[in-house]
Amino acid sequence: MSSARILVADDDSLMREFVMETLNRIGYEVDGVADGESAITALQKVEYDLVITDIKMPGSDGMEVLRAAKSVDPCYKVILMTAYGTIDSAVSAMKEGAFDYLTKGQKTSPDEIELVVARALEFQKLETENKRLKTELSDKYSFSNIVGRSPKMQQVFDMIQTVARSSASVLITGKSGSGKELVARGIHYNSPRREHPFIKLNCAALPDGLVETELFGHEKGAFTGAVKAVKGRFEIANKGTLLLDEISEMSVSMQAKLLRVLQEREFERVGSGQTIQTDVRIIATSNRNLKDEVRKGQFREDLYYRLNVIPINLPTLAERIEDIPLLANHFAALYARKNEKNIEGITEDAKKMLCDYNWPGNVRELENFVERAVVVSQNYRLDVEDFPPQLITAPQENIELDWVRPGVSLYEMEKQLILRTIEAEGGNRTRASEILGVTTRTLRNKLHEYGVGPKRRTED
Repeated sequence: MSSARILVADDDSLMREFVMETLNRIGYEVDGVADGESAITALQKVEYDLVITDIKMPGSDGMEVLRAAKSVDPCYKVILMTAYGTIDSAVSAMKEGAFDYLTKGQKTSPDEIELVVARALEFQKLETENKRLKTELSDKYSFSNIVGRSPKMQQVFDMIQTVARSSASVLITGKSGSGKELVARGIHYNSPRREHPFIKLNCAALPDGLVETELFGHEKGAFTGAVKAVKGRFEIANKGTLLLDEISEMSVSMQAKLLRVLQEREFERVGSGQTIQTDVRIIATSNRNLKDEVRKGQFREDLYYRLNVIPINLPTLAERIEDIPLLANHFAALYARKNEKNIEGITEDAKKMLCDYNWPGNVRELENFVERAVVVSQNYRLDVEDFPPQLITAPQENIELDWVRPGVSLYEMEKQLILRTIEAEGGNRTRASEILGVTTRTLRNKLHEYGVGPKRRTED
């Protein structure tokens, strides 16, 4: 039994009653009117899921009903009924936004009516769901979800609100866990491109050969294993936004290919000579200083200037201590809703403890600890004992730097810093890389350089 409400407009009473009876029998709620003026009046008073109207009616015809429906809601689905002699008019009406048409006459069957109506309502349902999901995404990545009142964050807010309205390339820098991707999504979902795709590529997670095919796609047979043609991220993200995460990890040779696309706004799939035009906004992120990488010869200077049209640097959590209670309350409320727990906030002692910790993992680390606290807490307010012990003891921790002294080479100091950080984190290399401000790929390469074999690592 369907709860959809449908309006049927036809001056032919026999046809109108036939359509209404067919739809009533299926379970739809149906209103019938005998002319276009009545249909237009009904549309202004009642919210219908579907409109079925005859094209030829005295006074206002079906085309006027169609236009009236679209003026109320551009997504309105309208089905036209037409005699054999006016099918051309129905086809023309579909070009103006009608969903489909039914041919009136003895051959009109209940099955045909049911099929066309069911298809229109299903399409309406999918369109409504798509609109709802887009609204949820816009809400999720609205600027209100980027929490902070500190002066540094206010500067960031001012910048991203200005940037969102443009199509300029953006370079977002900051330590791991500082919220670079959240800002990138916020820029996209508050921009004129919000109705188009937001596509992400993690440059640190893929070897160089795969980065090229992921960005540009490939043709069938372009290489061993290419059993079919595949679109790349540039093609999928057309008219939207492409986020190049941790772009400093991209090889210099791959940087040259990316630069050409940014300059020419065109590319070819791997294994194809056919040029594809692209209209994509680029947002890049890096946890390194790209100017330093340019000086070292690790990053192309011309690409850096192409990406760095609008620079946004996110402060570490330690640089915005006054935001920690706000963020903690935000995450506590978020995860209390998700876990259906009655948690009203955080105690002052717990807030002080959170402010005293140095947060090497930045906002991501804070969010993880608050989520864990919400799950385990038996209190209506999160307290000190709900958080991991390392937060309580953090201010007293002191690492002996006996290896930092005159006569010890920079190479050895770097090696000791890396190895002791991994040891302090129980072998968790992902956690150690966040604390050191490098990618897991860089950390893995350093360990290989030191001749340190793979060790079983603690899960995150």
